[in-house]
Amino acid sequence: MGLEPVKVGLLGLGTVGGGTVKVLSRNAREIARRAGREIRITRAAAKDYQPGTIPGTESIEVTDDAFRIVDDPDIEIVIELIGGYSPARELVLKAIENGKHVVTANKALIALHGDEIFAAAKAKGVMVAFEAAVAGGIPIIKAMREGLAANHIDWAAGIINGTGNFILTEMRDKGREFGEVLAEAQALGYAEADPTFDVEGIDAAHKLTIIASIAFGIPLQFDKTYTEGITRIEPQDVAYADEFGYRIKHLGITRKTDRGVEMRVHPTLIPERRLIANVDGVMNAVLVKGDAVGPTLYYGAGAGSEPTASAVVADVVDVARALTTDPDNHVPHLAFQAKDLSDMPVLPIEDVETAYYLRLQVRDQPGVMARIASILGDAGISIEAIKQKEPQENEVEVPLVLLTRRVNESRMNQAIEKIELLESVKGQVMRIRIEHLDG
Repeated sequence: MGLEPVKVGLLGLGTVGGGTVKVLSRNAREIARRAGREIRITRAAAKDYQPGTIPGTESIEVTDDAFRIVDDPDIEIVIELIGGYSPARELVLKAIENGKHVVTANKALIALHGDEIFAAAKAKGVMVAFEAAVAGGIPIIKAMREGLAANHIDWAAGIINGTGNFILTEMRDKGREFGEVLAEAQALGYAEADPTFDVEGIDAAHKLTIIASIAFGIPLQFDKTYTEGITRIEPQDVAYADEFGYRIKHLGITRKTDRGVEMRVHPTLIPERRLIANVDGVMNAVLVKGDAVGPTLYYGAGAGSEPTASAVVADVVDVARALTTDPDNHVPHLAFQAKDLSDMPVLPIEDVETAYYLRLQVRDQPGVMARIASILGDAGISIEAIKQKEPQENEVEVPLVLLTRRVNESRMNQAIEKIELLESVKGQVMRIRIEHLDG
């Protein structure tokens, strides 16, 4: 091939960085055929790197100063795999200022600082590619930016955090408690020592923020994404969901309505016959509904060394293919041309309409159900199904489970508040939203 190899600088030699080196060296010829020229990582930055520990790094000069790489005039593409907000943001902005293209797997960085980073890249005529930031190896960003470009996207719903999905799958398959499975997930290395980002839905919210921007052409607005974790889900909720024909998944959902865009991450009951309801363990899946194409499902590994590297290297190939083209003709970062981004509002959770699963602890006495039903009725909430367990010997309280039809969240909040004031209802009402996700 006539063209010189593309020289790439790699920031971070951790799980994904090591995988990127491996995939690039193992599939070098195939990748060169696809990109039209050889792609070569010439320098990498890593803290405490032990030479010889990662196959393929022999020909790479490793430094512990990442800024030396973004300032190196020979490097055309910088891959940022450090993660976190800082110094990632400073490094990426410096690389762009130096006229380099950037490939990143950093969802937190894109969700919080993407608008600023993309504006800087546009001004410099460089590309920032971030396929690996959402759902690991699944090419969901490319699918939405390019493959579904003909469609109005109606909604997207995704299982986009493997740790949370692993925990819910174990709870369902083995009837185990949340805390016990979380400890196992930490032992297996799926969950961090501090699992907050995973189990509270923050990681999923970073990814959903990016999906929503690409789906609807709105700026990145992480702070407006409603986020609720899975820490309060009990084995009994998983069992009741099953009895009604549902599975509980920790979903990121974004939907366009007449009033604005919904962006929310929370535990969700999904009908068990939906394909996405059967995505188990650490796997990820994103369901996207377009007006022309209908529902489409993207499934695969959402994390891991080589799956994530697969997406990183695909982005490097895209950039290498585009190096010779006019920067104004690149696919726009958020799929819509920057001047055409919409100021459609993001709806607060109170304005979202969905169906509900409610679990209450009630005194086993006459008239309780009637009082609860009348509170729901007054709020205009229809009951779809009811299950009440028979009390065991000497039991004074029994669980009561209701499924409701779709209603505005603010009305449900008012009804729950009134139900919790009934002296025959003990403690808090457990609520889980229900989505049918039909085409």
